[in-house]
Amino acid sequence: MGAANGIRVLEVSGTPRERGRQYGAGASDLIAAAIGYYSEALTQQTGMTWAEITESAAQWLPVSERLAPHLVDEMRGIAEGAGVSFLEIVTLNVRGEFVYNHQTRSAETAAADDERDAVDGCTSFFLTGQASGTGHTLVGQNWDWRTLTAGTTLVLRIVQDPLPTVIMQLEAGQVGRHGANSAGIALNANGLGGSFGSEIGLPQTIIRRLVLDRNDLAGALKTLVKTRPHIASNALLAHRSGYGIDLETTPHGVDWIFPDAQGVIAHTNHFQASVPPQLAGHYRPVSADSLLRLPRVKAGLDRVAAARDADESLALVRAAMSDHLGFPEGVCTHPDSSSPRLKQWSTLLSSCVDLTTGEYRVAPGFPCETEYELLPWNLYDGPGSSEHDEIPEIRTQHIAVDQH
Repeated sequence: MGAANGIRVLEVSGTPRERGRQYGAGASDLIAAAIGYYSEALTQQTGMTWAEITESAAQWLPVSERLAPHLVDEMRGIAEGAGVSFLEIVTLNVRGEFVYNHQTRSAETAAADDERDAVDGCTSFFLTGQASGTGHTLVGQNWDWRTLTAGTTLVLRIVQDPLPTVIMQLEAGQVGRHGANSAGIALNANGLGGSFGSEIGLPQTIIRRLVLDRNDLAGALKTLVKTRPHIASNALLAHRSGYGIDLETTPHGVDWIFPDAQGVIAHTNHFQASVPPQLAGHYRPVSADSLLRLPRVKAGLDRVAAARDADESLALVRAAMSDHLGFPEGVCTHPDSSSPRLKQWSTLLSSCVDLTTGEYRVAPGFPCETEYELLPWNLYDGPGSSEHDEIPEIRTQHIAVDQH
């Protein structure tokens, strides 16, 4: 266990239960803080007690145990290591799905506000070939969520041979969120919102970890395309070969965006490929500032192509992710002091991963204030590494998509 630029970094290994126990013990204080926050915030939102909330979270266990038993076992280990109940760890992993199920629908404005509460308001990016200025493939995002959860974030490295080694940034107690693996596969994700019914689907933390547990790109893509999620989410999937695709996933289907002619994908928190038919005619973006962030970050990322070396490329990425038009909201989001304490939003962390070299960088807090710092591990160190595998050159045809 250590720290990089103020964020805790933790490595675990062994069987799923063993990994969970190591994780829970190494982040027990952060897990306690996360439980403290959500017990207060979700109780205030729903009027339910914390015991009632954690019992409600159990409804996602059957589908999770059926499709990802090793991750449920890992959650049991986390609870044991942290000295908390198993259902409290399950709740941390289904907090988005739980909030989605308890949105207020009594008034249109209230529903819109509650819907934003259910999604992470992130800005994700993919740059490859000429777009990165160096020919490298870069991926990352600004991760926006409730301001008071900033102190519960950590970076976790999971050594799980024969599965690939995974590095993720996540909230303490969760088994999956955003990251990359030793097979050169990366996943960055952001919420989309929208109401699609109440049939139980797989939680996003589980889906995202299942993607990063794959050694093969085709298998990772299939996981996103074939798995029925409980809530809509955007998934930006990338590979060290230079392949990238953005998938807008919902409980009823998937749509997609390929890189533009320069090799860029940018995505925020509204449907860009198409509006699902279930929302057509009454769709309202879950976050209005998403419509501001997309063109601003895209313009900033387009400038990265002019970089003359890797340092300048990284600096230009940081500049793009530090954009403040619309302050306090924007690509780099700061808390709005006029919002209720438990519902204030801000950028928790920014990441930039070089899938070509395996360098993984994070900037905890606001990227306008904190530089990207290299993590102590390279993606291609350890079991599951594809660093020395021969990667066939993929001459990707970049397809420009009208991102309406």
